[in-house]
Amino acid sequence: MPIAASWDFKVEDPPSLPPNPPQLKDWGHTYVSITGNAGQGEEIPLTGFQGRHWPAIFMQAGATGLDMPPFEIHSDVSPNLDGSSFRDARVAAREIMIPVYLYGVDRYTLRELKRNLIRALNPRNGACVLKIQEAGQPPRYLTCYYKGGAEGNEGADSAGFRWMRYGIQLTAMDPYYWTDDFHVAEWVFGRGSPFLGSATPIFPLKLSEGLVSSDAFPVLNPGDTDAWPVWEIRGPVRAFKFTHATRSFGITSEPTSDLIPGGRTLTIDTRPGVKTLRLDDGTNFWPKLDANPALWPLPFGRSTIGIHMVPGGSNAKLKMTIRPRYETY
Repeated sequence: MPIAASWDFKVEDPPSLPPNPPQLKDWGHTYVSITGNAGQGEEIPLTGFQGRHWPAIFMQAGATGLDMPPFEIHSDVSPNLDGSSFRDARVAAREIMIPVYLYGVDRYTLRELKRNLIRALNPRNGACVLKIQEAGQPPRYLTCYYKGGAEGNEGADSAGFRWMRYGIQLTAMDPYYWTDDFHVAEWVFGRGSPFLGSATPIFPLKLSEGLVSSDAFPVLNPGDTDAWPVWEIRGPVRAFKFTHATRSFGITSEPTSDLIPGGRTLTIDTRPGVKTLRLDDGTNFWPKLDANPALWPLPFGRSTIGIHMVPGGSNAKLKMTIRPRYETY
């Protein structure tokens, strides 16, 4: 009588898979992506993994540096007292590490994933923009430069035939997250158009004909720190001055004629590294500024600002826009 034989078959993971395939449970409700070429390149999702055999790049658990930015503390030492005295604090550049996992359906797709990621990270192609969006919330962005971590490691636990791991290291020179532009308010002479909700409406504004002068216009910055306004003044306007607390800037030396002609728009960009006053035809208005100008930022929360303008007609218009900054996503 023949002897019956039986075998127990056990399906094993392909040898090219790591011993502990990464999971997405920690990032299932958060969208994260990275875009190279100063934010103008192809957006690469890092949390869009759709299946085990789908080519993708995605985050693993263990990312660091995504919450509160680091601070530099400055202090003075007294020769006669123990310890030190606090003098100042400064927000430093943010260091970030993002562990990512690349998985292709074959060797070719893995190589393409790797090349696209490396091209996006190359700092010579410009900064890369890290985008993080929680479910139901607006996205927040962090401008970063690649520092290291994607050099490659062909060890058994770091790479295989169709997968590999990187620990991408990024530096955010500006440590704050920013959002899309936020229109604080828009004023049209004779009426006001609000861009923010309030239980007690502050608009429409009652603006007098021929002259607008008030040190108590209410505005809102919804971010966690200072934001730098971009002003747009549409003529005809003869003179203007904007103040906050003790700081101010403006052009008040030509009140008898139109400083900004009708139909033209003067854009005042107060952001650090920009600081420009330019008419839409390219004319530089910086030399026209009053002495000792201070292109001030708008502090977080609610505050009041001063607006002093001499319009040349009833169709003049003023708009204030900021890009709020946040300490965490």
